Amino acid sequence: MKQPLIFLDPFPRNEAMVYTPDCAAALADMGNVVAHWGSRAPDALVEEHLSEMTILIGQTAMPKERLDRAPNLRAILNVKANWESNIDYAECHARGIQVLSAAPAMAPAVAEYCLGQAIMLLRGLHLADPLFRSGKEAYGIAGNQQAKSLYGSDVALLGYGNLGRALVPLLRPFGVRLMVHDPWLSDGYLRSEGLEPVGLETALGGSDVLFLLAGVTSENEGFLDRAMLETIRKDATVVLASRAEIVNFDAFLDLVGNARFRAAIDIFPEEPVPADSPYRATPNALFSAHLAGGLTASYARIRESMLDDIGQILKGLPPLRMQKADPKLAAKMRSR
Repeated sequence: MKQPLIFLDPFPRNEAMVYTPDCAAALADMGNVVAHWGSRAPDALVEEHLSEMTILIGQTAMPKERLDRAPNLRAILNVKANWESNIDYAECHARGIQVLSAAPAMAPAVAEYCLGQAIMLLRGLHLADPLFRSGKEAYGIAGNQQAKSLYGSDVALLGYGNLGRALVPLLRPFGVRLMVHDPWLSDGYLRSEGLEPVGLETALGGSDVLFLLAGVTSENEGFLDRAMLETIRKDATVVLASRAEIVNFDAFLDLVGNARFRAAIDIFPEEPVPADSPYRATPNALFSAHLAGGLTASYARIRESMLDDIGQILKGLPPLRMQKADPKLAAKMRSR
């Protein structure tokens, strides 16, 4: 029997992330592998193998015209944590082609980041080290005048997708009030998850700790404008760990810099951030360079879930580990 063709075009992922020797051996056991690294695969290489392609791993553009030339294609596995806008999701759905994302594999690391940064900001621990090094530290209660505790606080999540579902179990031991605003989910479903569904105004103005976890879509890009951001509870702790495009980023940093609220920020409208960017001078912000999910353990989970689901698909069974694209919702996503 002819071996299925597995085509890898996973840029910006590299071999160390998704094609370790054990993973390469496992894929070779499943079929014939064609891989391209360092950039998106050239059109000529894609077209050369399109008619035989069974599994596509990566972010290759797949409009209807290409799908017409790929009669054997059974699945597209995006090994990033987003939905690319270069795929005809409705056509894939109609043809029974599985379109999957590695987002669930990244969620545990991002959830851990969110919890750690929230506690860091609440307690002001990121400020304690430079104070100590400069001999300006204060001990005990004298050094905790601005510190807050996560225990018993009002917590709101904007978005309850993969990240929210990974974060909530980490928050529950702190006895917090858990509020969620997610217009894609019913109130009944959120209540069944032990969460309190709230409107956007309550999430912003009624929380001590606010996690901005929503993906960016054609409908919500920039929806947190300055007017909305100004309703965030004064001196709240805000963690922005999903997509920068959901906020008016300049307004967000302006409010942070003027001590309207505290913020941990891991993602930016442009990455890498230019060396001379004024963002770098913003006070009261706790910055990191898109570090939340990119751990060795996250890429190991991506490889494991990818191999599991390819095995399922080649057996004619449904995938179990990666996130399935809903054609209507995926087509709205505007993630980079």
